[in-house]
Amino acid sequence: MTVEAHKETLEFKAEVSQVLDLVIRSLYSNKEIFLRELISNASDAAEKLRFEALTDEQLLEDDPNLRVRVLVDKDAGTITVSDNGIGLSRQEVIETIGSIASSGTRRFAEALQASRGEAGEADKPAGDALIGQFGVGFYSAYIVADKVTLISRRAGLTAEHGVRWESDGRGAYTLETVEKPGRGTDVILHLKDDEQELAEPWRLRTIIGKFSDHIAIPVEMAKETYGDDEDETDEEGEAKKDKAPEFEQVNKGTALWMRNKSDLSDEDYQGFYKHISHDFEEPLAWVHNRVEGSNEYTALLYLPKRAPWDLFDRDHKHGVKLYVKRVFIMDEADKLLPHWLRFVKGVVDSDDLPLNVSREILQHNRKIDTIRGANVKRVLGLLESLAKDEPEKYQTFWNELGRVLKEGPAEDFQNRERIGGLLRFASTHNDDDTQNVALDAYIERMKEGQKDIYYITADSPAAARHSPHLEVFRKKGVEVLLLSDRVDEWLVSHLHEYKGKHLQSVTKGKLDLGDLADKEDQQKAEQAEKEHEGLLKRLKDSLGERVSEVRVSTRLVDSPACIVVGEHDMSANLARVLKAVGQEAPDMKPTLEVNLDHPLVKRLEAEGNQAKFDDLGMILFDQAQLAEGGQLDDPAAFVGRLNKLMLQMFMSGG
Repeated sequence: MTVEAHKETLEFKAEVSQVLDLVIRSLYSNKEIFLRELISNASDAAEKLRFEALTDEQLLEDDPNLRVRVLVDKDAGTITVSDNGIGLSRQEVIETIGSIASSGTRRFAEALQASRGEAGEADKPAGDALIGQFGVGFYSAYIVADKVTLISRRAGLTAEHGVRWESDGRGAYTLETVEKPGRGTDVILHLKDDEQELAEPWRLRTIIGKFSDHIAIPVEMAKETYGDDEDETDEEGEAKKDKAPEFEQVNKGTALWMRNKSDLSDEDYQGFYKHISHDFEEPLAWVHNRVEGSNEYTALLYLPKRAPWDLFDRDHKHGVKLYVKRVFIMDEADKLLPHWLRFVKGVVDSDDLPLNVSREILQHNRKIDTIRGANVKRVLGLLESLAKDEPEKYQTFWNELGRVLKEGPAEDFQNRERIGGLLRFASTHNDDDTQNVALDAYIERMKEGQKDIYYITADSPAAARHSPHLEVFRKKGVEVLLLSDRVDEWLVSHLHEYKGKHLQSVTKGKLDLGDLADKEDQQKAEQAEKEHEGLLKRLKDSLGERVSEVRVSTRLVDSPACIVVGEHDMSANLARVLKAVGQEAPDMKPTLEVNLDHPLVKRLEAEGNQAKFDDLGMILFDQAQLAEGGQLDDPAAFVGRLNKLMLQMFMSGG
């Protein structure tokens, strides 16, 4: 079959132009990452071919030994990264290089711009740290090249189905059908004038050793390029540079996870993490285990130092790399870890799974269930060790990934207690809003006679800390956890107790402080309920269907009123969260609690004018809603009532 050789010039998608423009114009802390990214891409292409060849050996053609080669042409000023992997068809080149099929493109551009604007901040990732994470590693070539040529042929297609892509990265690219005898991809970098020092074989070999030593397939370079004398001749007198080069492997090329832990250094582990995660930073911690017996496998799992950019993206793919007997099977094998551990990176290599295992088979495989359960326990053990022995490291983890861990109790009943021990919260024990209070530490500080762990949920740290519901707790010196992450409502709806202590919201139901309550105050409140029954009924009639009940408060000290929901009702904060994301929330009639000692409530009780009483009652109710972070149904009416009362006050001179 003959394929028509045609050439066309195409425009990049707008988002690609934006990314390329940022890459080309940005300053990078380490330009060497271009080679790491290109070799990683080449390695991935080889692994994909190995997997597809399990069911179609013809894809290997007459070249079964997979490899990556790095070639240098000093005269031309080029570096070529070549692989004999799966390759790309013409349409795949357009889809994967001419456009970025990722909903995160705009966020990548924003993050890259932000990293440039924050230059000098040591704890911020530089632009080069973002490239691999966002799946646009190919474009890192433009850090050092002013033109890039890609020549590829997909395995299984004939030689005349090759495709040549070329661009200077400035808005357009050319695409041409060419003949390519061997499958795979060649990426040719035409180096910028000020980057020619990279066209030194020793320099590239050093970079490969630094970033790509743990690639599981051979990375090769030509032997004779390491000599200093380009005019050297062989025994027959022929110039060596005119002969076909002999290649030698320059990386270890072994499966790192299969080597003995005693033979591996921290640098080995860190380098491998960067390879599999495309993260420029070192991992926070890792755990490496070999399991033998009826289900034999090896697991190497890492905790990142920073949260991935798409951690909360609906389309975020997660999971670890799955190998079977050292053969790559799939990326992002999400059945090997639960969703609430989606930040974990790593490798699982099984000796017992079939080589043709699919995602569907993984979903109903008992061996996978066993591996998944063991992986969860290993990660929890690693986190517990950090929390106990390296609290500063654990705080770093929590600040970045704590919100995800809070999803655990809802999704993993079996490990709920262990996850609970790893949770951290802000609380009234501290003056700031840092989430560093463990439930165990809270229990140690509980007052004598205190039976419950008290908490409050709100839409911001400030709203939680300044809620009127906390007034009686401050008065009695009782600590309250301050929960302001959206996921907190989901957490407390599933984590009902910890180590026998019930978690109790301070905004639900009648306040029962148990042995902490002052019996005299309780008796006074009960007596006040009877003595001021007229006020409570009058206020309930005035507010009508807006409230289910009006009662005397035992939780207020300084505020005139607060809103309370039923013990088993949805919290007001959760209702606001659901509405904010377009979900329906049930209509609930809250209870209004009033502080009889407050001057405003006393003034309200003494008001004989019913119209003025109604206005004061509504203002009291609206203020209580605002204090909880809620929104008013009719803000204009609230302002109108307030203005009217202020005007009356000024006119009366009081």
